[in-house]
Amino acid sequence: MAEEGIIAGAMKKVFLAGVGAVAVTADKSEEIFNDLVEKGASTVEHGKSMNEELRHNAKERAEERKARAREAGTSDNPIRDLNAILAGMTAEQLDALKGRIDEAEAKVKKTANDAATDDSLFEEKKDS
Repeated sequence: MAEEGIIAGAMKKVFLAGVGAVAVTADKSEEIFNDLVEKGASTVEHGKSMNEELRHNAKERAEERKARAREAGTSDNPIRDLNAILAGMTAEQLDALKGRIDEAEAKVKKTANDAATDDSLFEEKKDS
């Protein structure tokens, strides 16, 4: 019978240790959860302020770009500027521009062809 008392006492201690572990785990879990909520809220607030700052900086840069374009007498849209320039050109000026474009295209094609047919890149070097 004495052994039964020892076993019962040990089982009681194991049971109480388990209950204690559950209580400690619950307390620590709540503490960790609250810390995570606090850090999450802080991160969201920081993200909002950074987003606002980026938006403000982008708006400032856009305004600066528009101001520079106005000072230069152009718009902030280079395609629109090019179209306006082309619309103001005479037939002779357009023909001259087409000739220069054709020359530039020919140079690009020649360079590409020269690079494609340059076999020296694939030849083995001979040791002297």
